Amino acid sequence: MSGLMELVILVACCFFLVTLIKFLYDYLWIPLRIQDILNSQGIKGPPIRFIHGNNKEIAKMKQEALGKPVAWTDDLFPRLQPHIYSWINRYGKNFVYWDGARAELVISEPELVKEVLKNSKNIFQKVKLPEISRKLMGNGLAFTEGEKWAKYRKLANHTFHGESLKNMTPAMIASVETMLEKWKGQEGQEIEVFQEFRLLTSEVISKTAFGSSYLEGEKIFALLYKLKILVNLNMSKTTIPFINKLWKSTDLLESEKLAKGIQDCVIKIVKKREDQVVNGEADSFGNDFFGLLVDAYNDLDEKNKLSLQDLVDECKTFYIAGQETVNSLLGWIVLHLAIYGDWQEKARREVIDIFGNQNPHLEGITKLKTMTMIINETLRLYGPSNGLARTVAREVQLGKLVLPAKLDILPLNIGLHRDPHLWGDNVHLFKPERFADGIAKATNYTAAAFLPFGLGPRSCVGMTFATIETKIALSMILQRYTITLSPAYVHSPILILTVRPQHGIQVIIEPLHNNF
Repeated sequence: MSGLMELVILVACCFFLVTLIKFLYDYLWIPLRIQDILNSQGIKGPPIRFIHGNNKEIAKMKQEALGKPVAWTDDLFPRLQPHIYSWINRYGKNFVYWDGARAELVISEPELVKEVLKNSKNIFQKVKLPEISRKLMGNGLAFTEGEKWAKYRKLANHTFHGESLKNMTPAMIASVETMLEKWKGQEGQEIEVFQEFRLLTSEVISKTAFGSSYLEGEKIFALLYKLKILVNLNMSKTTIPFINKLWKSTDLLESEKLAKGIQDCVIKIVKKREDQVVNGEADSFGNDFFGLLVDAYNDLDEKNKLSLQDLVDECKTFYIAGQETVNSLLGWIVLHLAIYGDWQEKARREVIDIFGNQNPHLEGITKLKTMTMIINETLRLYGPSNGLARTVAREVQLGKLVLPAKLDILPLNIGLHRDPHLWGDNVHLFKPERFADGIAKATNYTAAAFLPFGLGPRSCVGMTFATIETKIALSMILQRYTITLSPAYVHSPILILTVRPQHGIQVIIEPLHNNF
């Protein structure tokens, strides 16, 4: 018995020793090695703290930034990303900081950003998300690589391009009409439009991509929102993977519960589509995005077959991306139109010149030059993403830098969008006229100065969808109402996946005297 006990103790000691060596290798040796490689090339940054990196500093700086008042003409960079803003000013446009033991190389030089996002040699790949973030985004189109990504991208391209987009237009118009019908009872009163647009965009993505209604997907949206809040709360927390396997935090357990709830909801919708085909009510699973997913899920060829987890992950990706991006964009555009009445009137005259008192159509949407300028300027100031993280798959030269494998890179679009060297001294002001001659001539530098939807092969597949939906909603609102800002509005943008108003966007709508 004593011999067995000695063996158990020996095995336990060996396991502990191997674990300790692995821990020190991951959390001490690799960070020090990467730091030495980057420092030798002139890349500096805040000093690394063992295990935590710079996460404690980041959390403190974010908390302090949110406690300060901000005006709508102020620079949002120090509010939304105070740590990056501070360290760029201290260490230069390219610097390194530490998310736990992971080095994060921030780059905000247009040439380098372009090279990373173009990714011509397939070296700069999507980062592996922390476990709690994976519960929200999964391993769908936004984060997968290789053949799997190519297969998903093909499905998405089929859904959000060409004739498919044309067929989605009536559903978008119908959803906006439903929202505006409700507004008739609130004319002359205050409306919180960010919430209104949340319901609108949820309805549109439900109808166009999933062939359902917001009510059918309401539980999924609610669960995704709770997951999003959890992810945001854990954004600057340090996690140690092998400890998570032994002991799960309360937030991680809650995220697993929410993810399971989303999967159960998706399974019900899948079963409904399958039953319709089995019962002869439909001859296919449908031509919308969800129908293509269900078809791949039922494919008998293992090479093309989609697993249940992959199907759920794709649904989560498109529910979030299809709703969040347009919700945020519409809200901030309406805020600026309420503040800058001259631009509101210019946009209204253009809409009425093109559509009169008729609903928008795709041919006319392409002619909305003033509205395109307004959309682009809003995306520059309040873009849906503040960084497009990548990881280095193998050692590579980027510009004059030689980067080691397993280094994370953050091409910083918020830094580019608010750089006075690229946009001029009035960079923080709402000036749609910047884009009067198109994106290419909006700045003196065109390599990668404006990239709200990314760049290269991984650019957002739903960009055209989002733009069409935004133009339809804005056109129909401007045909019917003038918008002024409510005295109740408090400017307080915060970053939770996208840039959103902490206290909503309150405006007052007055009806125009026309035939609507």
